[in-house]
Amino acid sequence: MPNLFLDTSCLVKLYVGEAGSGQMVALAEAEQSRIVFLDLARVEFRSALRRREREGNLDAADVGEVLRRFEEHVGADFLIQPMTTRVIEEALQLLDRHSLRAYDAVQLAGARVFAALDADKTIFVCSDLALIEAADAEGFEVVNPEATTP
Repeated sequence: MPNLFLDTSCLVKLYVGEAGSGQMVALAEAEQSRIVFLDLARVEFRSALRRREREGNLDAADVGEVLRRFEEHVGADFLIQPMTTRVIEEALQLLDRHSLRAYDAVQLAGARVFAALDADKTIFVCSDLALIEAADAEGFEVVNPEATTP
């Protein structure tokens, strides 16, 4: 069963309609895949929703409902890679090899640590082109839901 390691932007696509959301839902609903993400992505997920609320793109009731559903899924449906010293050390190495923003390096590091500990194939799912390039260079199969149709 493949693992789909989602960066935060792709995690948001599961709950908020935007470019790539249809493909993300199709990937998540595939019977033979598991959704995985770095536990720190929970912070960025909430930040993304609250930012949309403040900008007037989502109303408070919708944000509250999405956050409630997301937390239910976190507890029951998703695999979470903890933020560890090993993830930080891996991120530091990635920054020496690739032109990445700090948080993108941490996301990819989380995927690398998870993949090293799990026997099943891990596919990296993101839409950021620099992060896709780095993940590909690190040997991941990469899915960009914005470039793929369901």
